[in-house]
Amino acid sequence: MDILAIGLLAVAAVGYFVLAGTDLGAGMALFFLGRDARERRLVIAAFAPFFLGNEIWLILTAGLLIGLLNGLEEALFGALYESIAVLLVGWVVRDAGLWLRGRLGAPLWQLFWDGAITAGSWTVTGAWGWAVGTVLLYRLDPPGSLFPLIGVAATWVLFGLHGLAFAVLRLRGAPYERARTVAGPSGERVTFALTSIGMAVIPLVVGARLPLRESVTESASFVAVTTAVLLPVLVAAQAWVWWLFRHRVTAPTYL
Repeated sequence: MDILAIGLLAVAAVGYFVLAGTDLGAGMALFFLGRDARERRLVIAAFAPFFLGNEIWLILTAGLLIGLLNGLEEALFGALYESIAVLLVGWVVRDAGLWLRGRLGAPLWQLFWDGAITAGSWTVTGAWGWAVGTVLLYRLDPPGSLFPLIGVAATWVLFGLHGLAFAVLRLRGAPYERARTVAGPSGERVTFALTSIGMAVIPLVVGARLPLRESVTESASFVAVTTAVLLPVLVAAQAWVWWLFRHRVTAPTYL
């Protein structure tokens, strides 16, 4: 049961970083990929069908941490409360920008919320980087060290490249060309596969630093079995959405 519980947690965390990394990374590069309001709306349309489904994986990860582990989630939330608070603020700002930018056609209105999308995306990824750096390096540096800034920089790079690789698969025209200059010419699917591997490594390395097996609760069986039964449904629904919107973006969406 310990192995099943840890495996489910790993799947959920990897799923979040690989999938949500696409919309967060593309949001970080919004003003680089889209030089005017129309182009930025096309960039948003590239990930608009996916971002809500991607966020489900974060909710699942948090739920498994609480339901499967005994005390470790409390210690993590306590040690990382600043990062979590910043992450939540960035999450709200980014999602508010996505929902509100298209409510009015005024250029300044759309520019403001495009800025919120970009700032929120950078804030969320930076908060993840600080949290990852704190977990990985807490034994190497004294309290209050700024060494987790390395984690912030590395996370920004990984999320950014992953978002650009995703944009190459989804966009056309000038935004596509801009994404391709940074994501590289090694092959669109190959590049996305490589950045996906990099994103998957983040939660796996963090998990390897935590005493997960020792923290699994005795009553974790019900949560683990229930999650194992429902997880294929979530994966199938996510796969269906990605297949449905597999084609390149040619027009703006509802956002």
